[in-house]
Amino acid sequence: MLKEGSRPPWVGLGAAVWVQIAAGNAYTFPLYSPSLKSVLGFNQQQLTILGVANDIGENVGILPGIVCNKFPPWAVLLVGVCASFFGYGVLWLAVSQTVRSVPYWVLWIALCIATNSCAWLGTAVLVINMRNFPLSRGTVAGILKGYVGLSAAVFTEVYGMILNGSPSSLLLLLAVGIPVISLVMMYFIRPCTPSSEQDSLEHGHFLFTQAASLTLAVYLLTTTILNDLLSFGNTISYIFIAIMVILLLAPLAIPLKMTLFPANQKKIGVRGDEDLNQSEPLMTPSSSVTNLGSYYESEDVSERLRRRKKPRRGDDFTFREAIVKADFWLLWIVYFVGVGTGITVVNNLAQIGVSLGVNDTTTLLSLFSFCNFLGRLGSGVISEHFVRSKTIPRTFWMTVTQIIMVLTFLLYASAIRGTLYAATALLGICFGFQFGVMIPTASELFGLKNFGIIFNFMQLGNPAGALLFSGWLAGRVYDSEAAKQLGSSCMGPNCFRLTFLVLAGVCGLGTLLSIVLTIRIRPVYQMLYAGVLSTAFWFCNLANCIFGDGS
Repeated sequence: MLKEGSRPPWVGLGAAVWVQIAAGNAYTFPLYSPSLKSVLGFNQQQLTILGVANDIGENVGILPGIVCNKFPPWAVLLVGVCASFFGYGVLWLAVSQTVRSVPYWVLWIALCIATNSCAWLGTAVLVINMRNFPLSRGTVAGILKGYVGLSAAVFTEVYGMILNGSPSSLLLLLAVGIPVISLVMMYFIRPCTPSSEQDSLEHGHFLFTQAASLTLAVYLLTTTILNDLLSFGNTISYIFIAIMVILLLAPLAIPLKMTLFPANQKKIGVRGDEDLNQSEPLMTPSSSVTNLGSYYESEDVSERLRRRKKPRRGDDFTFREAIVKADFWLLWIVYFVGVGTGITVVNNLAQIGVSLGVNDTTTLLSLFSFCNFLGRLGSGVISEHFVRSKTIPRTFWMTVTQIIMVLTFLLYASAIRGTLYAATALLGICFGFQFGVMIPTASELFGLKNFGIIFNFMQLGNPAGALLFSGWLAGRVYDSEAAKQLGSSCMGPNCFRLTFLVLAGVCGLGTLLSIVLTIRIRPVYQMLYAGVLSTAFWFCNLANCIFGDGS
């Protein structure tokens, strides 16, 4: 048996793909939320508040962020297994009416617990793989978060082809299936010797994984649309699901190939530490093998430790040290705006579709899932390329996508015929970008040592946005318009028009703040990825004098 740390990191990455699919269970809310409304007799406001519970559970990960630094990954995963089993189990009992008259507050708490499994499962695999691939954190974050984005399409495929559109069967699958997947993969999620990604062979492995995930995404979108149009029989549906499983297994081909053909691995490490340090400034050692270190001064590490200076951006921060930094809160607010406005649409996607005349919203959800995946995967590829070639801060892409989101919300508000799917696709891409960019940015500014808790605190922007924009705004506007129509349901563009206009204005403000953040942190990226002073760095220092030094 392999000792701890001797297992190739690609085994853990391949296993993490399956855990990330399970960790995206919160995105299934639009599939069973109409059943909550009809079977249990809730109004839109009550349903929207349940959507807030869905987002709170998914994104409140402070506790798993703390635990992941004190306990092994299997222990963190085990908590997620229990949360999923008990939380979705209660929801299944209510929707299947096995237990009647379940109090509303019990369902709210159960949904929080159920989707909190996302935080435990996702934190365990993300933190471990970011540390196992410290030189490729943008790429790894894009891949793993991409698979989370695909989870909605995976569950939608199973929901439509195997479960015949039964919400109670879906909830039972979530209560039992997620624990099974996590328990099976638990053994393979463990710390490994950090990978030296600069080897061309490793680069090829990442390309293969990205290609496999993109193939899966296209396959899921295509088969979901075909099933919606043609209604396949059981035999063909099972074949489609079997192919989906094979595509999900594709990343495991990398460690299998490395096992069968170990001679090819001799290339790795041939260049030695000296070559790696010359080509990659992030390899400079610091307090841990995964620490970015500090590249702002020419002092050696021992001298810097002796002087006990406060950490600067790029060092390993404690949570207390990070939370008092202006850049920390700027990143949080920008992320809050991007995902908070986007999750409002996700939580109300089924109702938005029905109000605009779309009876079957599964295709709409699958389209959003596909584009959400593209945004997450693309954010890793694009931001990684430009940060290395041009030292452009990753937050620049948050600015770009929030500008697009402003236009997208205005497109939703216009309710022009035929634009619903286009707007949903654009929103999915931009929403995914926010996730994919925030993760490596937080690790680059504040280090990997306490990344679990810092990353999970950033994710609080999601439920905070859901509570404000979805629970307080969208639900009230919808019920107000429904009351004008003298019914419990609302039809027409006015059901969400005011909500979309407010979201567009909020994203406009987020765009301005992301520009400020990008200017402030540009010197950090100049040092981390360029390693030398330049005219651009001098200019950014001048800008830094205007906006401050991040303290």
